[in-house]
Amino acid sequence: MVRVALVALVVIVAQWVDTRMQVSGLQHEVARRSADVDATAKAGRAQLQQMQEALAAQQAKVGVLEARLAETQSQAVALEAMYQELSSSRDERLLAEVEQAVVIAMQQLQFSGNVEAALIALQGAEARFGRSVQPQFLLARKLIARDIERLKGIPGANISGLSLKIESVVAAVDGLPLAFEQRPIASAKRPAAEPRPASVDFWRELGADLWRELRQLVRVERIEHGDPALLAPQQSYFLRENLKLRLLNARLALLQRDGRVFREEIRQSREHLDRYFDSRAKSVLAAQSTLGTLAATDVSFDLPGMTETLNALRNLKLARERRGTGGK
Repeated sequence: MVRVALVALVVIVAQWVDTRMQVSGLQHEVARRSADVDATAKAGRAQLQQMQEALAAQQAKVGVLEARLAETQSQAVALEAMYQELSSSRDERLLAEVEQAVVIAMQQLQFSGNVEAALIALQGAEARFGRSVQPQFLLARKLIARDIERLKGIPGANISGLSLKIESVVAAVDGLPLAFEQRPIASAKRPAAEPRPASVDFWRELGADLWRELRQLVRVERIEHGDPALLAPQQSYFLRENLKLRLLNARLALLQRDGRVFREEIRQSREHLDRYFDSRAKSVLAAQSTLGTLAATDVSFDLPGMTETLNALRNLKLARERRGTGGK
């Protein structure tokens, strides 16, 4: 029995020692794992803090970016408003300039019939429209282009040039020589005599010289036209003034585009030149040539109106003003 008890005691002691050793090993393992968990937890907390700090930094950056975005958006809105205002002002100024050009063209046609000046004004308006891309200006641009083509198609419409030709003849009237004042054509000068020997008959040479001088005292010359009218100085003055008056009447008929009166006044002026003035003088020939050119020009043409173009421009201005008032 004692042996059994000793064996049982030894077994119990061995089990207790083994259990203690296992418990001790477990305690060491738990302690080690607990230390690992604590280290991992510390590392996680450090990483979490870094992440929080990085998140805070990112949020700060996002806040700065949002502020800049808001500022940029406000600037964009302000710039858009400024652009709209500038665009509206530019379009209004453009319409005003084009309307003024069309009015000038109408005045040139109505008051002086100056087609060239009207064309220059309309071409300037077309060039101004060419720098704009607004679609609402398309109709007005087409009307201006149509008016330009109509003016270019007018034959002999250079009223200003024709008027200047009449003015040149009027200015030359006071200097035109009259027919009864013309002088015979001087005979060709005899070439100088070559030196002759002293043996030449002196009296024969003297007689020939005297005969030539006597022949110069009387000249007979044919005048192609009828007898020129002899006019007193006062009558000559009124003749020139009457010719000027006819030319001025022709100029007035030209501006009024009255072809019948224009042709009649030019015809009467040419007859005055033929009858009373020296047709051999270069100034008279130049005046006759100018009047001949004028007589062959047809001035009884109708100039086109531009009321439709002007109304289209004014309607554009009125529509823009209404939109501006409605926007306010």
